[in-house]
Amino acid sequence: MRILVQQAAFDPGDWFNRLHGNNRGTGAVSGFVGYVRDYNEGAAVAGMWLEHYPGMTEKALQSIAEQAAARWTLLDVQLIHRVGQLEPGEPIVFVGTASSHRQDAFAATEFIMDYLKTRAPFWKRESTPQGERWVEARDSDEQALARWCASRGSES
Repeated sequence: MRILVQQAAFDPGDWFNRLHGNNRGTGAVSGFVGYVRDYNEGAAVAGMWLEHYPGMTEKALQSIAEQAAARWTLLDVQLIHRVGQLEPGEPIVFVGTASSHRQDAFAATEFIMDYLKTRAPFWKRESTPQGERWVEARDSDEQALARWCASRGSES
């Protein structure tokens, strides 16, 4: 299991390939990459600034990954999240899981992203032609999280 919070860019393909290379018993690898969009909520986006709470953020991400490992049979979890200034088209986050079977890898990746979007201490500020604005949480993210809580009691 590897959790990184960093300013440096990363190659999602490299991290995806590492998941399989870490264990030859891996039968499935699932991954998600989130990118900075150039358009959001009706406005062009020139860039994004991501802030976090050092130490607390890594602990929160570790806890999310450990919850996934407790729910599904996973061979590895890789989670990388960038902070600082990012430009449209750049990757923000990579979540990858490896398992013997695809169902566990798919579910764990989705679970980690749903928890990360709603429970990890990150703050996003977008630069638009109208000025800078903070990105608010979406109701759809909370709804996605609720299905995991409903399936196994509240774990938030």
